[in-house]
Amino acid sequence: MSLLKLWFGLVLLLLSLNSIPSESAVSSIDLGSEWIKVAVVNLKPGQTPISIAINEMSKRKTPALVAFQSGTRLLGEEALGIAARYPDKVYSHLRDMLGKSYEKVKGFLEAMYLPYDVVKDSRGAVAFRVEDGDEGGNVGLYSVEELLGMILGFAGDLAEFHSKVVVKDAVVGVPAYFGQAERRGLVQAAQLAGINVLALINEHSGAALQYGIDKDFSNGSRYVVFYDMGASSTYAALVYFSAYNAKEFGKTVSVNQFQVKDVRWDPELGGQTMESRLVEYFADEFNKQVGNGVDVRKFPKAMAKLKKQVKRTKEILSANTVAPISVESLYDDRDFRSTITREKFEELCADLWDRSLVPLKEVLKHSGLDLDELYAVELIGGATRVPKLQAKLQEFLGKNELDKHLDADEAVVLGSSLHAANLSDGIKLNRKLGMVDGSSYGLVVELDGPDLLKDESTRQLLVPRMRKLPSKMFRSIIHTKDFEVSLSYEPDLLPPGVTSPVFAQYSVSGLADASEKYSSRNLSSPIKANLHFSLSRSGILSLDRADAVIEISEWVEVPKKNLTVENTTTTSPNITLETDTKNTTEESDEKLNSDGVTDNTSINVTEEPSTTEPITEKKLKRRTFRVPLKIVEKTVGPGMPLSEEYLAQAKRKLEELNEKDAERRRTAELKNTLEGYIYSTKEKLETTEEFEKISTDDERKSFIEKLDEVQEWLYTDGEDATAKEFQERLDSLKAFGDPIFFRYKELSARPTAIELARKYIGELQQIVQGWETKKPWLPKDRVDEVVSDADKLKSWLDEKEAEQKKASGFSTPVLTSEEIYSKVLNLQDKVASVNRIPKPKPKVEKPKKNKTETSGDNTNSADSTSGETPEKEKQTTDSDGSAEEKINPEGSADEKANPEPEVHDEL
Repeated sequence: MSLLKLWFGLVLLLLSLNSIPSESAVSSIDLGSEWIKVAVVNLKPGQTPISIAINEMSKRKTPALVAFQSGTRLLGEEALGIAARYPDKVYSHLRDMLGKSYEKVKGFLEAMYLPYDVVKDSRGAVAFRVEDGDEGGNVGLYSVEELLGMILGFAGDLAEFHSKVVVKDAVVGVPAYFGQAERRGLVQAAQLAGINVLALINEHSGAALQYGIDKDFSNGSRYVVFYDMGASSTYAALVYFSAYNAKEFGKTVSVNQFQVKDVRWDPELGGQTMESRLVEYFADEFNKQVGNGVDVRKFPKAMAKLKKQVKRTKEILSANTVAPISVESLYDDRDFRSTITREKFEELCADLWDRSLVPLKEVLKHSGLDLDELYAVELIGGATRVPKLQAKLQEFLGKNELDKHLDADEAVVLGSSLHAANLSDGIKLNRKLGMVDGSSYGLVVELDGPDLLKDESTRQLLVPRMRKLPSKMFRSIIHTKDFEVSLSYEPDLLPPGVTSPVFAQYSVSGLADASEKYSSRNLSSPIKANLHFSLSRSGILSLDRADAVIEISEWVEVPKKNLTVENTTTTSPNITLETDTKNTTEESDEKLNSDGVTDNTSINVTEEPSTTEPITEKKLKRRTFRVPLKIVEKTVGPGMPLSEEYLAQAKRKLEELNEKDAERRRTAELKNTLEGYIYSTKEKLETTEEFEKISTDDERKSFIEKLDEVQEWLYTDGEDATAKEFQERLDSLKAFGDPIFFRYKELSARPTAIELARKYIGELQQIVQGWETKKPWLPKDRVDEVVSDADKLKSWLDEKEAEQKKASGFSTPVLTSEEIYSKVLNLQDKVASVNRIPKPKPKVEKPKKNKTETSGDNTNSADSTSGETPEKEKQTTDSDGSAEEKINPEGSADEKANPEPEVHDEL
């Protein structure tokens, strides 16, 4: 059966270049544990439709870091630059702390040798104590969402700087093992950054999109495993690619599609797991070298330096069998130098190699597939470059070769950009790839309240594992009291670091009041509560709506249809049951009357009519009332989302930091501009001879003194000056130097402008002569006006040039290049206006009838009517005795029926 029935309509692409406004752009963000990658979909002319946004260091990936140092916030590469010196002020691995309890995060930080100052917040999650003011200033508390929002905001800035347009919509890639708390927390972090999350996409789906977009599966379906080992985690995803036939514009076309069948992971196995083994090995070696019971692990700065060098050593071992490590002043001014072989490295990580196969084995086991049924195993993720890992995978696969067709670092972000393009409003796609991903966890709903028995009706599996995204679910219970709803994971598979399976709690109220209000009525069925759930395309489950459903049966009197006094002879009631065929379940589209109720079933009762009263009948109507119930989220614990009040306050705080960053950048730019102006100006004044022609010795000397004065201030009192002060100093220097540089510019620009103006005047004479033969219809007065203006321009140029030659080079120029170009452009506009005058259309005279024909026509006209000739058609005689035909202004009937063809000049 085609996956079309499962398909939620994702359409992906080769982009149609002419189908998007040039200013539209969307982005995708691959948010890793250590790095972020950003891709932009932008069809602005001159740019690649999908491209990687590079950072300020022209790198295609950026450290996922935020730091605070001396009251200054640093992001990305800037934060990385101080990580070794201030490890307690540079915050990393924030993605891995989302939704985790304080205790879990505290243990993680200790294992990673990250010396952050953290406290437990009101949710039981971690909060960071950050010195976000000037040195010795305020200390603020920041949640993980806030710090992560800063990194996402920086990613958005990279997208906008790259595309040169505003980019607010984004798709964010996340690990498949992310639970509800992590996903909700990430969306809130993006909200703080001012980013509209179109969707969270599982990393394996992003890779599958990139893999399948340029392939044709109409010749055969295939199973592909995507194996990804990144910095902190590993997963294996089984994806089924196929094609189906569909009608498009009357033609049968083949549409590619894929469905994620299963995904398994190890959230604590990645490149940094291997690096940790090396860190511990080299720490022990250094401790032995130093002796005296020194343990380098107790010194955060030393460990930060060691971890930085270990990362490089591991990368070298991927290409070489031996790698050195060298750390200057690791501890107490002691340098550390050593080497390690690849064999030793593999020995240190011996238990990790078998562990790395577990996700792949599990995904095959649960799918029931053999290795022979796999078409390919695609490797992605930076840690898959480790030779031993590849050898281990190859050994397990046997004859099947490992595939490396995708870019290990950029496959996810590029595939996610295709998803972003599809979800955006302004981008039309012309190649289709259906996508079906599913929930990574099985999700359960449980009801709790008075008179609710703990049975199958109150605890149900709401979302089976791998249920497609997005989906909507509906549950109904018979109940009359207010109750609570809990959402939880199936206990056999929980997200990493989660101890309690419950991730959301809601109270549902209003049902008791509705029951009391309607209980005295004639209920046709027990009162029910309908619950409406949605599983978003981001994989987030929520309770969206709850209604109380009350059905009541009532007798009502209505006029009887199709019944008169003459044919009504019944003496006893005639009861007829009428049933509405509409489906009354929640899934139907019920039409409500003006009272907000639904008529479902009616029974007609006809009574013996009176001969003087209106004929009526009684009808038993079943009416359905739907009363909205109030839903209040009561989630507690580390997975509890930030409140709206907290979000508003945090957003204001981040906006203030953004303003400070903008001011800091502006200050740095102005300082660099001022410094550059001083150096370049002094060099020109001292080395360029032409300045002697347009400035006096005293003028240059005075200017250089001013430059020296500002330069001295720049490196002393002005070291920490504000942007305003830098701007004022720059303006004061330009006020003195601009007239000099203007005269210097005119020294070469004015002769060029004069030469071009005279050349154009000479060419204009030839143009005017050509008009006499090629365009004789041009009005003589307009042509004469052009000739006159050209003569005036020539006279003015001769006069001003003579004055300029007499003037001193040290004074303001009498004639400037700008004046010359302005006058020439005005003359060019006038010449173009005359040149555009079109050739007149030739006059076409209408054929005249002779006198005999005219007379005959008039006679016939008179005979055919009253026998008299109308006054306006009578002939008149001029003084010379000749007859003249009086012409009807509107034309004769023949002329109207056969109008003369309009004549146009050929273009």
